[in-house]
Amino acid sequence: ISIPLGFFGGIGGASRKGVLIKGSNYLELLSKTDIFVFDKTGTLTEGVFEVQKINSVDISEEELLKIAAYAESYSNHPISASIKKAYQKEINQEIIEKTEEISGKGIISQIENKTVVIGNNKIMQEKGIEYKNCNDIGTILYVAINNKFEGSIVIADKIKEDAKQTIQGLKRNNVSKTVMLTGDKKEIAEKVAKQIEIDEVYTDLLPDQKVEKVEELMKQKTEKGKLAFVGDGINDAPVLAISDIGIAMGGLGSDAAIEAADIVIMNDKPSKILEAIKISNKTMRIVKQNIIFAISVKILVLILGACGIATMWEAVFADVGVSFIAILNSLRALGRKSHVI
Repeated sequence: ISIPLGFFGGIGGASRKGVLIKGSNYLELLSKTDIFVFDKTGTLTEGVFEVQKINSVDISEEELLKIAAYAESYSNHPISASIKKAYQKEINQEIIEKTEEISGKGIISQIENKTVVIGNNKIMQEKGIEYKNCNDIGTILYVAINNKFEGSIVIADKIKEDAKQTIQGLKRNNVSKTVMLTGDKKEIAEKVAKQIEIDEVYTDLLPDQKVEKVEELMKQKTEKGKLAFVGDGINDAPVLAISDIGIAMGGLGSDAAIEAADIVIMNDKPSKILEAIKISNKTMRIVKQNIIFAISVKILVLILGACGIATMWEAVFADVGVSFIAILNSLRALGRKSHVI
């Protein structure tokens, strides 16, 4: 009874702090994690993008923003939301004939007999479109109409307030390596990584490349160590599934990511990971205490019984009494004050 009750107490205590753990095995693995891998957008950053600059070529800035908003109208990606928010006008869906989203690259849309291509430099290169490179710091969306480059839109994201605190807390908790994976440009990602003091950063990654990178990092674990991946988007679902522990941001995260994850952070705060680790460590201590206490008392009473010293009352205590004490000890996992490591 000491083992399941200890884990149930830990899972219950974590849920009260806004961390949903889908099984006792994940609670145990969390205490053994020595490599943490993070997605950037929506995980370490707010995922709330804002249009900072519009660079138009042969059309007006207003027209470029309108075309981009129409092309992005069917997408629920944070970047798409920022474009539609900046446009601030109603979108007539009837003139949008067809929309195709290219994972990790951008969108191709048919609007009033015009083919609109919008996305990063990879989709421009793939479609053979000559474009003018934008060197502004931020996420750059290039826009082409009928294979003619028409301009770019600069969008910036904001780092979460507790992101740096989370990375520092993980390092104090004996996590050997913190890594960030992102599809963003090198300049943007390295700037974020430097600000939050993350150890390694890999940029310009497509979803399948993220999987390959995590598989490489899995080989760098210690013998008993585990790897945890933290993400929020639909593109993160495959990585969440192959990691030892998948942690999803449940507030704004996609359904696919939440379904694939083993642990869900309900309020999207990275610092909740520190809470979960603290609860995991405490739960493991309580479970070990219960096991050692129960076995020790039973062995002692068996020895005393063999020597003719133990009576029926000692036997009752070794059974019912030990179970009762183990239950009380397990309840300690439920009542932990919120603080970070």
